[in-house]
Amino acid sequence: MDLAGVTRMTYPPNVRPIQLPCTGSVDPVYIIRALLSGADGVFISGCPPGDCHYVSGNLKFRRRFAVLRAMLEAMGLEPERVKLYWISAAEGKKFAQTMHALTEEIRALGPNPLARQSFT
Repeated sequence: MDLAGVTRMTYPPNVRPIQLPCTGSVDPVYIIRALLSGADGVFISGCPPGDCHYVSGNLKFRRRFAVLRAMLEAMGLEPERVKLYWISAAEGKKFAQTMHALTEEIRALGPNPLARQSFT
């Protein structure tokens, strides 16, 4: 993401990036909370497996991601609304291209049905 910005590559303005030090620090609850709060989709990107600065953080999240997808299905939400891609910090162009493609995929799914429900 940083390289895409520095080299002035663009990605859709409706993308709201949240940077974390490692995908290993992403709790699936954060993703579910984002979806329940109205996000139509969530994209997680991290270092490719075997290339983690924190040794095994991305491997830990890969296991959590499998569980998360099952949880989304149980909630009645398309698991395609949450995507995981391994994109290194040196791949700014790939990041920007992926953001454009994912935005179109999410748009094709339509609005998040859980965002319209009241949970109060």
